Amino acid sequence: MKVLLTLLALSTSSLLNAQGATSDSTTPSIIAEISMLRDYSAESQKIRNVILLIGDGMGLTQITAGMYSQDQPLNLERCTATGLIKTSAANKLITDSAAGATAFSCGRKTNNGMVGMTPDGQPCQTILELAETRGMATGIVTTSTVVHATPASFISHQPSRNNMEEIAAEMLNIEVDLVIGGGKKYFDRRSSDERDLIAELVDKGYVVQDYFNHEFDRIVTPPFENFIFFTADSDPLPADQGRSYLPRAASMAPEFLQAHTQNGFFLMIEGGQIDWGGHANEANYIISEFLDFDQAIGQVLDFAERDGQTLVIITADHETGGLAINPGSKRNSLITAFTSDYHTAVMVPIFAFGPGSERFNGIHDNTRVYHLMRSAMGFPEVVSE
Repeated sequence: MKVLLTLLALSTSSLLNAQGATSDSTTPSIIAEISMLRDYSAESQKIRNVILLIGDGMGLTQITAGMYSQDQPLNLERCTATGLIKTSAANKLITDSAAGATAFSCGRKTNNGMVGMTPDGQPCQTILELAETRGMATGIVTTSTVVHATPASFISHQPSRNNMEEIAAEMLNIEVDLVIGGGKKYFDRRSSDERDLIAELVDKGYVVQDYFNHEFDRIVTPPFENFIFFTADSDPLPADQGRSYLPRAASMAPEFLQAHTQNGFFLMIEGGQIDWGGHANEANYIISEFLDFDQAIGQVLDFAERDGQTLVIITADHETGGLAINPGSKRNSLITAFTSDYHTAVMVPIFAFGPGSERFNGIHDNTRVYHLMRSAMGFPEVVSE
């Protein structure tokens, strides 16, 4: 099979060279042929599910600090493919989470602050919305609010990440099967209108629960209905102050989505507060959040190993803080320093596990993550922008 695909690829490459890249009459059909080839390659690898884990603000040093703060290997080290991501936004070399996550969700560069939109203000279809068109189950899990920049970039289209109540209202327009994270107040105690979005979600068929009435460790997910669990009224607590739901959510979410459809699923899991530790220039905050995120990674990799048809991708939208590990550091005793209390332009790592993981080796633009996920899910590949 690999020989056949190689021969077809070589034949197509020769045809491109013979016809020339500027021939309007031949190029579209050739591109379609390449797309079918890539789709067939993805199908042959039996990719059924895609799980994207985003460590917000997680650069290589954040990972290294977590690695050297404990004696056992990281779950992240189980990944079989490793690459680097260029993180720039459309209008700035240094991206924010909104533009960084939109590059992943839409495959398009956008301006800082914009979620699910192109720089000219046009909505772009997200990978989650694309998955829904095929009847795939979809899910969002985050340690921030569910309307924060990263999750918002997958479920909404807004010119400003600060339009949190508008982002919450857009959840009524999609059919995301599972949502776990903070931000309950943006749904039921809104300042911009008197809508009770939780009641509207219930009317739409969702089961909605929250931290105030249910302990997440004891919840029993509904077998057929869509499910939302609010872990906090606003921002969830940091892990070192008692927040503990992320690893269990990462274990539960794939099983929940798998049971909801025969068409596979797309799931985005965010470790959102690694970034907050970087903004605060607090190394211990970064490390505790990263290790919590790594536990979630372990749960997802366990599922992928059992399933055999799940592609797992782990990356970051950007690095935060310019974290350095300085001379004199020892394992479990790190001397750290920061160059900034904001994001930096340094490339961030990307890791992959499961069928198709080898395509993530190398250096990629952040928009390429979308296109690789799209191809893995069996959609025709489009030219990266």
